[in-house]
Amino acid sequence: MKNEEVDSGKRWCCVCAYDGTNYAGWQKQPTNDAVQNKIEDALHNIFSTPIRTIGAGRTDAGVHANGQVFHFDHQWTHGVDNMLQAIRAHLPSDICPLSIEPVSPSFHAISSAKGKRYLYRAVRGWAMPQEQGFCISLKNKSYDLEAMREASQFLVGTHDFSAFAVSHRKEEKEDPVKEIWSMTVNQKEREFQFEVEGSGFLYKMVRSMVGGLLEVGRGRIEVDTIREILQSRKRTEVVVSAPAKGLCLEQVYY
Repeated sequence: MKNEEVDSGKRWCCVCAYDGTNYAGWQKQPTNDAVQNKIEDALHNIFSTPIRTIGAGRTDAGVHANGQVFHFDHQWTHGVDNMLQAIRAHLPSDICPLSIEPVSPSFHAISSAKGKRYLYRAVRGWAMPQEQGFCISLKNKSYDLEAMREASQFLVGTHDFSAFAVSHRKEEKEDPVKEIWSMTVNQKEREFQFEVEGSGFLYKMVRSMVGGLLEVGRGRIEVDTIREILQSRKRTEVVVSAPAKGLCLEQVYY
């Protein structure tokens, strides 16, 4: 995201964070209850004309972001910091632009992206009220950390992830072959953290992978079952998508 070849600041790249609890995901909806709706409304108010934004990718309803990226085109001559503050002032408190910069007209939030990093959080026992929107409670169940770590490594590499995806729209046929660069499962105090990096992700893929690993952790399926499910390329009732509120888009790589 360099400033070279910028056409008087016509194209802008913004990194933003949001609490997805009250939104129908990133992609704008006719009901006006998506994050993108709120951002485009804010830009409309600032520039007094409709502004189309392009996001780096969708997040599901209830999913959060610390590093969602989007771009838009419009002239602005009042300084980068002034634009950032103006956008913040027109957004609700649960959506916050972190940075904005002019970029080359060739930059594209989707097609220029090389990969993404997600973090899923699950609390052993019960999540406190201030945590409830951002992680799931594992309640009184016991989980085997080492078993989840071992199973997670079957998901690293280039695979057909059809078994860990959910059909979204029939007219959208996405290549199910994705490359997962790394997947780690760590425990910090009473919290399990599932961190995954890869070139791309299918609909509900991260939540499905975490759901499968949690089944391993509970001892409901064997470690090797994750590999068998992956190789089957078929969705099975054994894999249940983990709840949206535990997932956060941490970073988009360019």
